[in-house]
This record gives sequence, structure tokens and C-alpha cells, in this order.
Amino acid sequence: MNVAMWLSRSARRDPDAIAIRAGASVSATYAQLELTVDRVAGWLRSRCTLEAGDRVALVGRNRPEYIELLFGVWRAGVIAVPINFRLHAVEIAYILGHSGARLCVCDTELVDGLVSSATADEKARDVRIIDWDRIRAEAAVSDRLANCGRTKDDLAWLFYTSGTTGRPKGVMLSHENLRQMVLNFTADVMQPCRDHAFAHVGPLSHGSGMYLLASIAAGACNLVPDPQDSHSRDMAAMLADHRHIVSFLAPTMVRRLLDDPDCERFAAQNIDLVVYGGGPMLLAGIEEAVSRIGPRFAQIYGQGESPMTITRLQREDIARSARGVDPQVLASAGQPFTGVEVRILDERGRSVPEGEIGEVAVRGPTVMRGYWRNDEATARQIRDGWLWTGDLGSFDDRGYLTLRDRSKDVIISGGINIYPREVEEVLAQHPEVAEVAVVGSVDPDWGERVVAFIVTRAAGRVPSEQLEELCRSRIASFKRPREYRFLTELPKNAYGKVLKRELRAQLATPGTRFERQVMRAGCREDL
Repeated sequence: MNVAMWLSRSARRDPDAIAIRAGASVSATYAQLELTVDRVAGWLRSRCTLEAGDRVALVGRNRPEYIELLFGVWRAGVIAVPINFRLHAVEIAYILGHSGARLCVCDTELVDGLVSSATADEKARDVRIIDWDRIRAEAAVSDRLANCGRTKDDLAWLFYTSGTTGRPKGVMLSHENLRQMVLNFTADVMQPCRDHAFAHVGPLSHGSGMYLLASIAAGACNLVPDPQDSHSRDMAAMLADHRHIVSFLAPTMVRRLLDDPDCERFAAQNIDLVVYGGGPMLLAGIEEAVSRIGPRFAQIYGQGESPMTITRLQREDIARSARGVDPQVLASAGQPFTGVEVRILDERGRSVPEGEIGEVAVRGPTVMRGYWRNDEATARQIRDGWLWTGDLGSFDDRGYLTLRDRSKDVIISGGINIYPREVEEVLAQHPEVAEVAVVGSVDPDWGERVVAFIVTRAAGRVPSEQLEELCRSRIASFKRPREYRFLTELPKNAYGKVLKRELRAQLATPGTRFERQVMRAGCREDL
């Protein structure tokens, strides 16, 4: 099955329904989108001489043409390689070369930089790089192409990981992977319909692009932000102008939403559901969101290797937990999706007892086919049919998964494991702490010691005595930070995930500029 078939079905069912809005303007009905996608597919196969299985890279901001090209790629039987436009041109050139893309379509202002970087990269030199406007002009006079048949194992999406630990890897997602992802979403998170408006605030090259599939299959409207507006104004405008909004937001985007002065006024009447995921949402953050906006949140835990579908915390769970019923549930990542199996394994691949911590592993039809041109990495991550996620967690007696940390982020001090997220949850409860990230630093006596990087809500810093007292009242002494460092912002990658490796690098680099408070035997020493 080709996932582009969903567009055809929605267009036949309700051709006049609005498929895309850009800002306040209607960009396309479903009938118009179907026509454009057919012609884009014809242009790819005839004018670009692409064949089924070739790769096309998409690099740019969210815009109607992005949706047109993405579905045109699938309709032509070609593999999409969506790339975050915020990456450096050199990083993009690496992905172009590694994926073997024959065509790259990007924003006009990116063309020159990408051409220069691709020319300097031996593997990317032959990639044809053009902008969106050229596609629109050329595809408008191309013949229509019917949907190209695909088998369940044919690749649809080559998703490059964010590269937080090194070179990004190409996750191979098939049409069947994407189909099962949508089925899981509709079975366990929500049933979208024509009345819903999916607000694509996050990048279509990442999580929001996954939700695009569920939206198109349901015949819903897709809201694309006005590129002339700032990020926060995009969100406010969508809240003000549309009803029955559904959106996927990373935790950093939820924070921006809460910081908008108009969010409560619009959210109560216009938002149906916000699905959050893509990174850890601290307990204090979701408690604030529910108290201010209401029970309009659901959580998903997944990763590119099993897109959007490992576990889910349903809206009803969050609402009940926020009211004080089962409060511990709110800190969990929920229960496994209907269509997958999830286990907690030790280093030998054995299931650990209930309540004990191990590595999260998932098996099911959403799991990737492997890493593109990287058999060694595939063999490391998929063993005996199970995808080893690299995340540590534990199940309680009701099957709720609590995530502890990435395995590589665990701090070992004096031979004892310390899970940074547990410390972060405590520090985030201080009213002046906006963001926090905890890492380990080399210690000659204990192996590692706990260091907390803090971003405050207002200029300045929080007295370390307050943070120390907060930790003392909630966690064991060996888990408490021995050092606090204050930054204006945490380093993040193009998808908004905190780069802890950069924080660890700061600890190892003399002369790094930050405010620092060191705790020694309960006393503060300002340096």
C-alpha cells in the first residue's frame, strides 16, 4: 500500500474540504491538492527522470509546497528524505551524500549555501538542488501521474536521526511502518475527522510530518504557519483563528505556548488536543500546562526508529492524574500502544522484574527496517527482532512505563547509578527555574559527580542554598548536585533536544563562560 492513497480517498470523499491553510488564506482544497500532487509526481518521473526507489531531499520551512512535494514523492514511488532546514549546510550536504539523493528541493535563500557545501562534498556533488518555486512552475504543466503501487516493505521515509551522539543515521521507514503508525495513533490517541485542524508548528521534517499522515487520511485541515511571523505569534494566530486544533509539540514548544500571554484565553475554546513528545517533559511542566489550559494533553513516547509509537499516556490518564487521582501516573510515559510489544531488558537481553530499571525494547510493525547503508549499527540496535532504544525505564504493576534516562546519560558516582531526570524533576519545581539539565562530571574520588545547568526565568541566578534545600527535602544526598552552573540558554539541536554532550564538553573546557556555584559539604563556594 502506498500511503499517498489516503490523499486520493479523502479527495474523492470530500473534494471541497480545505486541505491546507497558510496563515489566514486557503491554499488548497482536497481536490486541488490531489491535482497538484499528481502533477508533481509526473514531473518527478518525467522531467527529473526519477525512478521508484530514488531519493528526494526536502529542506525548508513548513509551507504548502512542502506537503505537495512530500505526497508527490510518495505518489511517484520515490523515497522522501526530509531534512531540518536549521541544520548547517555542511550537515545537510552530508545527508544528501549519504542518502544518495538525486534531487534536493529547498527554500530559495538556502540554495546558494547548499550548492556550495554539496560541491565540496564528494558524495553530494551530483545532487540537483532547486527551490520550491521552480517545482510549482514546472509541475503546473506536467502530466498527471496515477498512484504508484508500493509493497509493505518498500521505503517511504528516510529519517535522519538528530545526531546527538555523532553522525546522523538514516532510519529506513517503509509504507507499512507509516501505515501502522497512523493506525496506532487513531486507536490509542484520537480519531481525527474533517472538523479538526492540525496545526503544524513543529517541523514537517520531523514529528509534525508524521501527524500530517493521520490528518490527510481523515480529510482534516492542515494549518501551516505564516513564515513572516515569529514562532510564538504563529502559535497565537492559530489559537485565535481556528477551532478544534490538534498539534504535536515538543516540550520546549509547550513552554513557548504557556509563555504566550494570550494562551489561556484562546486555548480553552480552540484547542482540542496537544500531543507532546520528542523529549522529556518534566512533571512541573505538564502540571502547569493542565492547570492553565485544561485536560487537553496526551503524551507519546517514541523515536525515529519506531515513529511516534512505543507508549502513550492518554488524555484521560493525564486529566485524572492532574486532579490528584493516581498522581504518579503523570510522571510516566504511559502504557504500550496497542500494536507493539514493549519490554524492559538487562544487558543480556533478559526481561527484568517489575519495578526494576533496564533498557526499553520494542517489537512490532512500526519498528524501522534498519539504518540506511549501516548494517553494523542496525545489528547493534535490532537484536532478535527487538529494537533496543537506548532509553532506561521501568514498568509498574499496572504496566505504566517510567523513563529514567538515556543509557549514555546515567551518572555513576561511587559505583551507584544516578538518573539525571530524577534530579531535574526536583530542580524544576523551583518557581524561578525555567529549564534544567543534569550531567556527570569527572571526579577523582567518586568517578563522577552531579552537575546541574540552570536557566532561570528572570535575569540572574537562584541562590544555590535554595536549590540545595529543595533537593535535600526530596532526594538522597548522593544524588544532589555538587555544582550549579547558570546559563542564558541550554544548547539544543535543530529539533529542540538538549545536547548534554555539549554541556559535558563545557565542563571539560577551561575558560568556558558561565556563573558557577559549587557545593562543598553543604556550604557554597562562589567561583
